[in-house]
Amino acid sequence: MITLAQIRERLIEEIRQSDMTQGEIADKVGVKRQQISAYACGKKMPAPDTLANLCKVLDVDANYILCQDCDFDKKQDEKDK
Repeated sequence: MITLAQIRERLIEEIRQSDMTQGEIADKVGVKRQQISAYACGKKMPAPDTLANLCKVLDVDANYILCQDCDFDKKQDEKDK
């Protein structure tokens, strides 16, 4: 079973590996930079709609973020190949 801690870890990893600043991510997602910072530090979890937008901006399949041990491709565009 997936835990919030595991979701948080994957989300933090993707934010940190992004080539965008937290401000750029925030602008694209439509939230304040402080919110992205709180997600990256593991202090807060995004609302479901924000998580969906964040996955699109980070080009990560939401199933990767939400699954503990799944076979989904990490990157959305890898599925299209």
